[in-house]
Amino acid sequence: MISPNDSIIMIPFSEVKVLDINSEYLGVTPEFLMEEAGKGVAKLVRELLEDGGKVGIVCGTGNNAGDAFVAARYLSDTHEVTIVLARPSERIRSELALKNFERVRELSVEAEEIDLADFDLLVDGLYGTGMKGIVGEPYRSLISRINEFKGLVISIDVPSGLQADVSVLPDHTVTFHDLKEGMTESNCGKIVIHDIGMPPEAEEFVGPGEFIYYPIPSEESYRGDNGKVLIVSGGLFPGATVLAGLSAYRIGVDLVHVATPLLAYGPIAGQSPNLIVHRLGSDDLCMDDLPLLEGLVNRTDAFLIGAGLCERDESQKVLLELLSRSDTPVVVNADGVGSIAEDLSPLKGRKCVLTAHRTAFEDISGRDLGVSELEVQEAVRSFAESVGCTVILKGKVDHISDGKWVRKNRTGNPSMSVSGTGDTLVGILLGLLAKGIEPFNAARIASFTNGHAGDLAFKERGYGMVASDLVDKISEALKIQLEKVL
Repeated sequence: MISPNDSIIMIPFSEVKVLDINSEYLGVTPEFLMEEAGKGVAKLVRELLEDGGKVGIVCGTGNNAGDAFVAARYLSDTHEVTIVLARPSERIRSELALKNFERVRELSVEAEEIDLADFDLLVDGLYGTGMKGIVGEPYRSLISRINEFKGLVISIDVPSGLQADVSVLPDHTVTFHDLKEGMTESNCGKIVIHDIGMPPEAEEFVGPGEFIYYPIPSEESYRGDNGKVLIVSGGLFPGATVLAGLSAYRIGVDLVHVATPLLAYGPIAGQSPNLIVHRLGSDDLCMDDLPLLEGLVNRTDAFLIGAGLCERDESQKVLLELLSRSDTPVVVNADGVGSIAEDLSPLKGRKCVLTAHRTAFEDISGRDLGVSELEVQEAVRSFAESVGCTVILKGKVDHISDGKWVRKNRTGNPSMSVSGTGDTLVGILLGLLAKGIEPFNAARIASFTNGHAGDLAFKERGYGMVASDLVDKISEALKIQLEKVL
C-alpha cells in the first residue's frame, strides 16, 4: 500500500495475501516469489554459519513451509540440513509448498523423532501471517522447543505466532517485501527485509487480491443475511436510483429498498420489480419524511444518499438530520449532495465512504488537488483523515484513501464518461458495506469492480455502451475475480 504520511510502511497481515494475488495478476508467479523468498533465507543462514554446520528447518504445512523447503534446497550443498516436520508430509496443504517439498523429501524427519539441541541454527518455518488466537498442538509445543534452543534462530517472514498467544522469539527475521504490522526488534530480533520481486504496482493499485475480503454467502443464509440496503432517492433523476439499486443487487445483496418522493415513485417502481419502493409524502424530501426514513435506515445494513437528489435547502436538512440520528454505514455521493460540505461532522466516526469527481471533491474538501500525483494523493489522504471516512476521488485513475493508506484503481475506459457510471459505483459500494466489509476494503473492491464491469461492457458495446450495460456485467466481473482468490 502507499502510505504517503508514513516513512515506514507496516503491512497488515491480511494484506500479505492481497499482495501475493495482485503480484500474480501482474505476471509475477507464486512460484517465483517462493523461490526468491527461499533464496533470501538461505543467504542469511550462510552469512551466520559461514563455515557450514547443522541447520534444522522446522516446518508447518503452508506457504511459509514452502519458503523453508526452497531454503533447504539451496543450503543442502553447503550445510547439513534437516527438515523437521510439524505434521506428516501428507498434511502439507499448500500445493506449491508440496511441490517444493518433493524436491527435498529425503532431508525430512518428523518433529518427535529429533532433538533440536543437535543443531547449530534453527529456521522457523512453522507458520506465516495466518496464525492468530490460541496456538494449538503440535505448533504450541514446537514453538516452546524452538524458544528453549540455545543457538541462533531465524524466522521466515514473521515469527510464528506473532499475533497469537505464544510466538517464536528469534534472533533474526527475514521478512519479505516490507515490514509486517507489529514487527519490532523485541519480538523479531534483527530484521532483514528481503526483496522477492513483488512489482510496486501490486500495492499501488487495487486488483483481484482485494476480493479476499468479499464474504461468500453461507448455504444456510436466509433472505437479508447477505445485506439489506436503502437508497434515499431524490425526485429529479430516478434513473440514477435504479442504476444504483440494481448494481447493489448485482454485487450480491438480498434486499434493496428505495425511499423516494412522489415525483419519482412511478418511474422507479415501474422500472424493476426487484426494487422495494417506498413512497414519500411530497415531490421532494421534507422534514415530515424523517420518521419513515429513520425507520428504514434502522432496518437496513447500509444506506445511500446523493442519488438523484436536488439541492433544495429542506432536502439537504433532511439528509443531515438523518445522518445525525443514525450510525448505520453510509455511502455519500458528493456529486449529488452539494451543501453537505457545510457540515461534515455527521460523517465522523462512522462507517462511511464518500465518492466525488474532481470538482465536487475540491468544493466539498476546500482542497486544491494540484497537478502532480503526490499532490493528488496527499489531498485525498488528508481530507479522508480530517473527515474520518474513506474517500474515492473518481477519475481516469481513481484514488482511494481512508486517511492512512492510499490505493489507486486503473480499471475502466473512456466510454465510462457516459452518464450513470458513478451511480453504478455507489450501488456496488452500498452493497459491499451492507455485507459488513470495512469501508476502505469495500471502496477498493467497488472501484475495481465498477471499472472491470465497464471494461467487459466496452468489449461488447464499444463507444456506444451505456451505464445499464455496465450493470449487466457486474456479476460477471465479481465471478471472474472471486475465482482467482477462492
